[in-house]
Amino acid sequence: MQTSKIPATIVTGFLGSGKTTLLRHILDNANGRRIAVIVNEFGELGIDGEILKGCGIGCDDAGEPTGQLYELANGCLCCTVQEEFFPVMEQLLERRDQIDHVLIETSGLALPKPLVQAFHWPTIRNAFTVDSVVTVVDGPAAAAGQFAANPVAVDAQRRADPNLDHESPLHELFEDQLASADLVILNKTDLMDAAQIASVEALVRPEIPAEVKIVPAQAGTLDVGMLLGLQRASEDTIHLRPDHHGSADDPEHADHHHDEFESVVVRAGTVDRDALVAALQKLVAEHTIYRVKGFATLPGKAMRLVLHGVGQRFDSYFDRAWRAGEPQGTRVVLIGQELDGAVLQASLDAALAR
Repeated sequence: MQTSKIPATIVTGFLGSGKTTLLRHILDNANGRRIAVIVNEFGELGIDGEILKGCGIGCDDAGEPTGQLYELANGCLCCTVQEEFFPVMEQLLERRDQIDHVLIETSGLALPKPLVQAFHWPTIRNAFTVDSVVTVVDGPAAAAGQFAANPVAVDAQRRADPNLDHESPLHELFEDQLASADLVILNKTDLMDAAQIASVEALVRPEIPAEVKIVPAQAGTLDVGMLLGLQRASEDTIHLRPDHHGSADDPEHADHHHDEFESVVVRAGTVDRDALVAALQKLVAEHTIYRVKGFATLPGKAMRLVLHGVGQRFDSYFDRAWRAGEPQGTRVVLIGQELDGAVLQASLDAALAR
């Protein structure tokens, strides 16, 4: 019987930073580790969970399972730790002899500190420890100043780019995610030059402890040995980390602005990839949409297209073939503020009809 604590790695980061890509890389290179994955989504469709189901974690049709996927669709794991997180950890505790490591992907809206503090609960503390908190930073977005704490710089960017919402406290959330980090991954460095990388490192460094490393990455591809087995026991020191929003036990914590975010789902049939991206870029330009993610069916293609968007930047790739009898079509989650599903659906339909 396993008597040592099971290590858990918490992966946090803002919308579109590359958390799911990082998890997929870890699972693809698990080297026999039996990994349980907890995915905290924001929105109606479990996009991230679907992407991870092809990574040998017990959800694929072929091969023996090496772990299990748990999806929490509440949108904010940090605010519903007791209702959502604790029952899953109890399930994992019953299977502790079958688990070597736990990966927890928070939603882009979650605060990591309350989640780490939950590892102090007696049942969890006796069986699990936080191996580390890994914060993934969208390098190009940070280089563009979207999460700078300087209100003058934020306001200047808002005036230059009407798609940005300077009223939302995104920079505070960004800083809180950094403050909890045991490792910072500066992602998408292939889209940055040396000056941009240096500027983001200068932005990040004051927000993290001196011993925390900033590691550059492209598409979340790193040596798994750098990510797992760090043995930080973060729950023992998380109370020393500063944050804007208070602890999970603070009554004021409930008001940390998640009510400013909402998600809607828009749908289409078989679509041209470029036409879909152009239509979604038009929606982003006309509405307050921070994040786009979904699946699409392309004409003449047997593979499912995964689509991700942050601002006007979109990425896509084929992840697997459509399964026999599986409903096809295009389903996209839009995350932002003051979103009207009917209006967005009508706008998408009109753009694709041109």
